[in-house]
Amino acid sequence: MINFLYLCDFAGKHPAHQQNDIMSTQNIEGIHHRGCCKLSPGGGDFQRCIQDGCSKLKVYNWLSDLPMDSGISEVVEIRFKNTRKGFYYNVNQLVLQQGDIVAVEATPGHDIGVVSLTGELVQQQMKKYKVTTPAQELKKIYRKAKPADIEKWMEAIALEESTMLKARKIAESLHLDMKIGDVEYQGDKTKAIFYYIADDRVDFRELIKILADEFKIRVEMRQIGARQEAGRIGGIGPCGRELCCTTWLTNFVSVTTSAARYQEVSLNPQKLAGQCGKLKCCLNYELDVYLDARHDFPDTSEPLRFEEGLARLQKTDVFRRIMWYSLNEEETSLIPLPVEKVRELIEMNRKGIVPKIQTNGYSQVSVSQPAENGFTDVISSQSVTRFDKPKNKHKKGRKRPNKPNNQANSPTDESSSD
Repeated sequence: MINFLYLCDFAGKHPAHQQNDIMSTQNIEGIHHRGCCKLSPGGGDFQRCIQDGCSKLKVYNWLSDLPMDSGISEVVEIRFKNTRKGFYYNVNQLVLQQGDIVAVEATPGHDIGVVSLTGELVQQQMKKYKVTTPAQELKKIYRKAKPADIEKWMEAIALEESTMLKARKIAESLHLDMKIGDVEYQGDKTKAIFYYIADDRVDFRELIKILADEFKIRVEMRQIGARQEAGRIGGIGPCGRELCCTTWLTNFVSVTTSAARYQEVSLNPQKLAGQCGKLKCCLNYELDVYLDARHDFPDTSEPLRFEEGLARLQKTDVFRRIMWYSLNEEETSLIPLPVEKVRELIEMNRKGIVPKIQTNGYSQVSVSQPAENGFTDVISSQSVTRFDKPKNKHKKGRKRPNKPNNQANSPTDESSSD
């Protein structure tokens, strides 16, 4: 969709110039997927990408101001569409900076990418992603992208959305159980990567033939998971921040419901599921801390036996080490017990001893009462409408009091006859 501000710029222009401007507006979203907020002159005929928080999996080079990080980098990290990155060998010893648009080696032909990281920090990134290939065996950086390279790159970007929609229709006509989520064209328009999601194995040999014949390109099919698709699309999580898979998370570890149970999180599928439809990756962030804190907690599968009845566990305050039990499955009142006391009671029950709650000094606490010391409910203690001005309205059925005789003919009570 063309922005209204760009439409205002088209007024009074030659039709050919208007067509060029429309093409540039259509490529704005595609450039954003490459991590470019906008293009700016980079010296001479070259252009650079301005990267101000619009790129996914952005890396801040905190070594850029050190003397050892200045100069020519042997290995450079190059980013492509969305979250796809790669490490390339600077064979021609080019002086590159973040945001430079370069032409790199591809199979076949060449591709256009944006420099996302240079310097000493690239070696740390290679260790993080476990890339052990020697620098000389990596794919090479040919040159900085020329205006002709960028023009063809823009043309390839403009074809991606229409190609994806048409490929979906072709896959549907072949009755393939798959979803084509994204298409990425190579910089020289000779190849395209089709990203798809499928639950089972898909025979797409016929699909590749039709796509290659339809678009006159080499076709590469790449299967991704639901989490990778969410990272490529992006979005805002319920925490108010960008998705972790979009900003920094690259290693996707399986998440189970046991992580929520250890952290005493409510097993609500709507709250535990992320935008990918899977369990949230953040459930694993603090799991190790909870496991360390619960390493000596007793087994709660069996209830505690008292003379008053059976007491079953209702909730656990992990870090305060307090376990809350309800008597005879009544949730109206809870009994707070320290972890050490629970272990003692379990040992007493195993020996056949059934104690009384009163004789052991355990107090029964109502759920409606605050269980934690020092907590003050500031919000509910004051009315939300306390700053509203009261309105002087008289109740229905009550007559207004009569005014004194000396005020009956006051100027303010006279009604206008106009």
